[in-house]
Amino acid sequence: MPALPAPLRDGRESAGYVFMKTEVVDVSATRKEIKIEIEAGEVGAEFERVTAEYSRAVTVPGFRKGHAPVGVVRTRYKKDIQGDVLKRLVPEAVEHAIEESGLQVIGQPDVHLDNEGLDKFGEGSIKLHAHVEVMPELSLGEYKGLEAARRTRPVGDEEVERVIENLREASASLQPVEERASEEGDTVTVDIQGRYLDPPEEEEINASDVDIALGGEGVLPEFSEQLTGVRPDEAKTFTVVYPADFNAKGLAGKTIEYTATVSAVRRKEVPALDDEWVRSLGEEEVETVEALRARVRENLTKNAEHESEHRLRDEVLSQLIERHRFEVPETIVSYQSNQILQSMVRDMMQRGMDPRTQDVNWEAMRDLVRDRAGDDVRGSMLLERVAEAENIEVSDEEVEAEIQSMAEGSRQSVEQVRAALTKQGGERSIADRLRNRKALDFLVQHAVVRDEEWREEGEAEQAAAEVAGGATGEGGEGA
Repeated sequence: MPALPAPLRDGRESAGYVFMKTEVVDVSATRKEIKIEIEAGEVGAEFERVTAEYSRAVTVPGFRKGHAPVGVVRTRYKKDIQGDVLKRLVPEAVEHAIEESGLQVIGQPDVHLDNEGLDKFGEGSIKLHAHVEVMPELSLGEYKGLEAARRTRPVGDEEVERVIENLREASASLQPVEERASEEGDTVTVDIQGRYLDPPEEEEINASDVDIALGGEGVLPEFSEQLTGVRPDEAKTFTVVYPADFNAKGLAGKTIEYTATVSAVRRKEVPALDDEWVRSLGEEEVETVEALRARVRENLTKNAEHESEHRLRDEVLSQLIERHRFEVPETIVSYQSNQILQSMVRDMMQRGMDPRTQDVNWEAMRDLVRDRAGDDVRGSMLLERVAEAENIEVSDEEVEAEIQSMAEGSRQSVEQVRAALTKQGGERSIADRLRNRKALDFLVQHAVVRDEEWREEGEAEQAAAEVAGGATGEGGEGA
């Protein structure tokens, strides 16, 4: 027997049950079609109620308000009456059908009327069908004894020296050049005026104190060439023809005449690799070059071990996913695809890149990330099932510790982190993530792990390895 209906959308309480017939058709593991027929008696009764409401409320020319014949009201307001009857009956019928079916529906049902024309509306039944998405029935197979390899990146002397050289470069200063003209590698500071030649534009380009590293990455060859051999107070005028595919839309395909007035020429001075420079870094207990080398090697080794563990966990989860290939709901895959793309946009912005000016086909990119999104969802669902099978739980203390860690990592207060979490599902989302993480810990502990020599992974392998990170939050930990 159908369940007692909830209040209807227009605030009217239902006069009784919705009398209907339903049938559930399996379209796929995640898609079902519910066929519904609202019986003629129910439709007719609602049709009479709505017609009576219109008769009391509307004014028909030639009749006093509320005294127009029912037939005239039905003819004059036919579409409005039909629309109101459908708005009252259809949502309630779909809700009842879903409750009766016992389906755990994801998102909103996609509802379609099957009656053609509804010419004799109110006299017959209303037939419709609703497409709904559901979570698939997941049968957890063998999850212990997954095979994976642990590979740790070796830390060599060259890598240590490269880090130290980067530190020296970061400590470099710019010193004025007085005895000579500018050379490649110098930084020239200029005031720039630009005039559009093709196509001409009224507004000119004006910029002050622009630093240009001659021969530097991202500097147009025309600027490096024209500003080599100059001294302060000199001015150079030159023309730049930008290619049509130039990455700045305001300049692409344009021809501009620049006048650059030099205000300073400076050279980069890198500090000497000595103990005095090491002490200037302010690292605790690091006061000599040898101590710095030891500290850098220690940090690189820790990073390599962390990277190795992260990849091992990725591989274990990938193995679990490969053993359990199943269909996942399109709604959730689309949501996860959007999350991945938003993460890519945030990463571009953090690197100082404007996603709007980059030559990226986002629709094609969405197609590329769909497989990864699907495995993200599979991984998360599988870890939930492993946690259930092994009775893995998360305590309130663990949730509090995670929130505290998030606050410290983001340099925010605990209150600020809690406020942000409220918008993302609250502390329940933290508990779910921790539970999945503990489930993955369990899988790694019960995996067959072999130690292998380090080998560089290609881009395709790296992308595959990152699949698991999105499902468990592991990527965030690794960063």
